[in-house]
Amino acid sequence: MPIRTATLTHQIQKNGARLHLATLSRARSQGADQPASEQEQALLEERRLLKEARAQRQLQAKLPKQKAVRLVKVAKPPKAAKAPKPAKEPKEAKQAKGHKPSRADKLSKKAENLEAAKKAAKKSAKT
Repeated sequence: MPIRTATLTHQIQKNGARLHLATLSRARSQGADQPASEQEQALLEERRLLKEARAQRQLQAKLPKQKAVRLVKVAKPPKAAKAPKPAKEPKEAKQAKGHKPSRADKLSKKAENLEAAKKAAKKSAKT
């Protein structure tokens, strides 16, 4: 798994602190004019590798990123035509089924009933 860039910077700082301590301890114990110890050489090599890795990551970050491929929508086949609806029944047939009569029908029936009642009353009075 690759190391994160921020982690490399932190590692370089830690390495620099250890290298500084190693250099100071060598200078105090053996003198400043002595060659670098094996510990210092290892720390210097590690520091060089870390700096190279950081520089390579920074260059890679500047490169253009690969963009996601846009999905092309596939055209759907046209839907089949629906079957035509059956013809509606005429209005008179609906009333025969027991639908509610209109207001005009109610009024005309009421008037007929009143006339029939008047005629029936007259006939009964004559007899």
